[in-house]
Amino acid sequence: MRNLTLPALSGILLSVAPLLTSSFITYQVLANELILAQLSTTQWSIVTAVCVLTSAFALTPPTFLALVFGYFLGWYALLPLFALNMTAILFVNVGVRWLDGDRLRHQLEQNPRVRQVLAQIEQEELKFIFFTKLSPVLPFAVTNLVFALSGARLRNVLLGGFLGMVPRTALAVWVGRQAHELRTLLENPNSANWTQWVIGALVGVSTVGLWQLLKTKQNL
Repeated sequence: MRNLTLPALSGILLSVAPLLTSSFITYQVLANELILAQLSTTQWSIVTAVCVLTSAFALTPPTFLALVFGYFLGWYALLPLFALNMTAILFVNVGVRWLDGDRLRHQLEQNPRVRQVLAQIEQEELKFIFFTKLSPVLPFAVTNLVFALSGARLRNVLLGGFLGMVPRTALAVWVGRQAHELRTLLENPNSANWTQWVIGALVGVSTVGLWQLLKTKQNL
């Protein structure tokens, strides 16, 4: 057990947990559609608070939650979703720093190349976090863990995370809001061609942005 460090345990959790829970959560949402449709504002607030923990531990991906919230709440889902995402980021960041105490960063900095990369990222930290969070294909919980372990400033993690997740969250809410059937939405959320184009554009902008940041720093 002593050989299982915090990053190792977190990596196992982030890899296994989604596989075990995604199907179960989808089944529960579909089975309780009528109940969810009748929830009050207070009850949705409780659901949001619970989802903060499930998102932090990679049990419920933000896109999945945005689709479900958008389906039931429409554009009113944006506020609880942004609060949920930011709180989950904060929870992971504070928790990892309390448990790890920057030990992993100090170990990584013993490698000159890794130390150089971390120094490069640190100079453009906000932009790096923004482009990382902009991509819908980069796992939410994994990036939260990486930024926490890298020692990124909390202000930049929250601001970059918020700005980066605005487009992808709004897109998912819009798709959920336009859906006519919950089952069809969850089984094939990107059936419309235009949503595939938008997702591709977000991934492209994210990739090019990260590449430009790293390339620029290496040429300095």
